[in-house]
Amino acid sequence: MRKEDKSTLINELVENINNHGHFYVTEAGGLNAETTSNLRRECFNKEVKMVMVKNTILRKALEQLEGNYEEMFETFKGTSAVMFSNTGNIPAKLIKAFAKKNGKPTIKSAFVEASVYVGENQLEVLCNIKSKEELLGDVIGLLQSPMKNVVSALQSGGSTIHGILTTLAEKE
Repeated sequence: MRKEDKSTLINELVENINNHGHFYVTEAGGLNAETTSNLRRECFNKEVKMVMVKNTILRKALEQLEGNYEEMFETFKGTSAVMFSNTGNIPAKLIKAFAKKNGKPTIKSAFVEASVYVGENQLEVLCNIKSKEELLGDVIGLLQSPMKNVVSALQSGGSTIHGILTTLAEKE
């Protein structure tokens, strides 16, 4: 591969990493053409961009970025595919579901929510990470809960007072 081509690939990887907040380095080698095509289709449906990369080119791209990715470098062996996503847990869920049927892909390392995760044993942790939208929903739900309690107390209190007044009016 020519030096200009390598430079272009490195720049594309840097651009993808900057455009997507999260990325996973996976082992996807050994899949046949049909299974690989199904994996790519699943990625497309979940808005995950999957790119096969050479390990040295990925390493050089990460070295150009700000941040500490050195923990990930030791996992860059064998055939690597990078999954880019704007939601942190979607690729992990996709990997888990697809690997259950096909045995691969397996996770080598991941950069999610400004943290580095290394190893296959981190897959469950990554699946349980909440996305920004899920966290916002939880916060809004927590903020609405006290207001709902006050409104329901006022409404139930109003009907109780109404019942007492009605009873008193009937006695007279």
